[in-house]
Amino acid sequence: MLTGLVMAPRGVGTMISMIIVGRLVRVVDARILVLVGLAVTAWSLHMMAGFSPQMGSGPIITSGIVQGLGLGLLFVPLSTLTFATLDPKDRTDGAALWSLTRNIGSSIGISIVTALLTRNTQINHAELAANVSPYNPNLWASMPGAAQGDPTQLAILDRLVSQQALMISYIDDFKFMMIITLCAMPLVLLLRMPRRTPSAGKPAAAME
Repeated sequence: MLTGLVMAPRGVGTMISMIIVGRLVRVVDARILVLVGLAVTAWSLHMMAGFSPQMGSGPIITSGIVQGLGLGLLFVPLSTLTFATLDPKDRTDGAALWSLTRNIGSSIGISIVTALLTRNTQINHAELAANVSPYNPNLWASMPGAAQGDPTQLAILDRLVSQQALMISYIDDFKFMMIITLCAMPLVLLLRMPRRTPSAGKPAAAME
């Protein structure tokens, strides 16, 4: 229940931005909206890179709303640009290719991020555990029972080390996704708007 309540604001942010961008896309260049969406998404990932195990639900809710706004600003105009240059007869095939490309890209991205998370968790755990030693005065000051070899205290210490290692790995993933998002921003320049066709009224006026 708590997880659902904390994650729900992201969907609210996406809904709000989609309602707004549906009207903006008629008067604003869709490429500008895509660029703003990428920037807002990168900002939310920067906020998420500051997470810690001691924080409350506030940073998660705030970053979730910002990320929802960014994703709404990104995908709606991106879909508009995708189909704007296609003839009506080709839009069915275009929709299939668009969905296929998004699914493949999402699968690849999730696989890479999950692999990095698993790998970095193991590396971080090994590096943090290397400092857990009976010769470390900080261990004697914080957990003397673990320094003396108490199994219960050692189990608690191992859970703490695993928690910190996993948190560091999540932060590394958020930073990686932020960098990827920033690197995608120059690609917006490759998008092109459809050519404007003259209205049917002008030729008729010329013929008269």
